[in-house]
Amino acid sequence: MNLTQLETFVHVAEHGSFSKAAMVLGVAQPALSRQVRALETELHETLLLRNGRGVELTEAGRRLLQHGQDILNLVSHAKDDLRARRSEPVGQITIAMPPTLARLHTLALIRAFQAEMPQARLTIMEGFSVHLTEWLLTGRTDLALVYNPEPVPALEILPLRRERLCLVSPKDQAPARPPTLSQLSRYPLVMPQRGHIFRALMEQAAAMAGVQLDVRWEVASVPAILDCVAAGIGHAALGEDALQIYEKPERLVTTPFAKADIQSTLCLVTPTSKRATPLLQRTAGVIMKMVGDPR
Repeated sequence: MNLTQLETFVHVAEHGSFSKAAMVLGVAQPALSRQVRALETELHETLLLRNGRGVELTEAGRRLLQHGQDILNLVSHAKDDLRARRSEPVGQITIAMPPTLARLHTLALIRAFQAEMPQARLTIMEGFSVHLTEWLLTGRTDLALVYNPEPVPALEILPLRRERLCLVSPKDQAPARPPTLSQLSRYPLVMPQRGHIFRALMEQAAAMAGVQLDVRWEVASVPAILDCVAAGIGHAALGEDALQIYEKPERLVTTPFAKADIQSTLCLVTPTSKRATPLLQRTAGVIMKMVGDPR
């Protein structure tokens, strides 16, 4: 087994086709077939089954794919680590953030990389905060923007700014004055599913006020929640940033809660085991400048 065979197999498996992998790698399809056959001979296993749509992984192929991806990632990180002795940021870095922040900052991040780190490669992943910590611990991402992360010894947490939660209402159903938490049960809510940080914060605040939230609909996507609110289906309790991603903010009204300051803290989180390369340090600096509290 060698890295060329392994890389060929991973590309074919990920693309589900020899022809697609050949186009990506710029290699003739028969050459890829020979590499995979040599790998199967070496391992005494059938890894791929051809069908009319491309290829399908066998059980052995699925197991090798995971190992292969991990090995190739380690090789890539080893190369990046050696190149990082130079001051110029080089290599690959993966950033993860919640969907709303990804919508707000992806374009600006890409432009910053083009201008400041042209030799580096950037991957941006989206996920809810409850998943991002797991991705950091398992190495799927190098750093992440996480709301209210749980303190874990393996993670370094840097608070960037606080974001206030507000009631988001259809324009014609907005409350005349800021509602108190004790009045929340009057409002039918469209909320993310349990586990989402804003849902957890609102349920905790409501419980402390002795109020049961009236969650009529559970919707995972923040833009979809705002669509529902704009259509008059209900109200939502979201962070102030949410309306910045909505195409028709004039159809919505945000109202802070009276006598309650419900806030989430946005943090930049990195694994403590992650080496502080020039790329990691420069990327963290760009994110802090872009997302941090301007006050």
